[in-house]
Amino acid sequence: MKINGNEIRPGNVVEHKGGLWVAVKTNAVKPGKGGAFNQVELKNLIDGTKLNERFRASETVEKVRLEQKDFQFLYEEGEMLVFMDLTSYEQLELQKDFVGDRAAFLQDSMTVTLEMYEERPIGIRLPDQVTLKIIEADPVVKGQTVSSSYKPAVMENGVKIQVPPFIEAGESIIVDTNEITYIRRAES
Repeated sequence: MKINGNEIRPGNVVEHKGGLWVAVKTNAVKPGKGGAFNQVELKNLIDGTKLNERFRASETVEKVRLEQKDFQFLYEEGEMLVFMDLTSYEQLELQKDFVGDRAAFLQDSMTVTLEMYEERPIGIRLPDQVTLKIIEADPVVKGQTVSSSYKPAVMENGVKIQVPPFIEAGESIIVDTNEITYIRRAES
């Protein structure tokens, strides 16, 4: 299935330069001059090499069709993450590097979708949004609330994020796990 270069998301597997690659990180860039592009960090599924590529919206790549299976996240053991197949109840261990930066968003009993290629896990999809508590947030400086100035905060999983000035420590927020960005305050 062909997709446009700007549609590549973390966890997508694409055929590029004769190999299978998984998108580890993506960054949509809209420069002041020239056309927008998607800066994609790719990791080769076979030998683990990494590659940074720019894909314009007009470029197409072949998205590889993979078998998708639901797994439940059980626990973390050192550098390994343990998941359970929801149909066969078999356990599967994956390197933390396999999930990448998004491993910090795994929560107990969270259902994730593993993409399998010839019975081998090669991609993982977390829920698009998770709710996390803010444990540390900078105070708002008087007069700084004009315009949409965001401030740094630290979530319970240790990840730093930019939040609006009205968010305080102890509040729960909803976060986009793909872009690692604040979406909105969670309903309490």
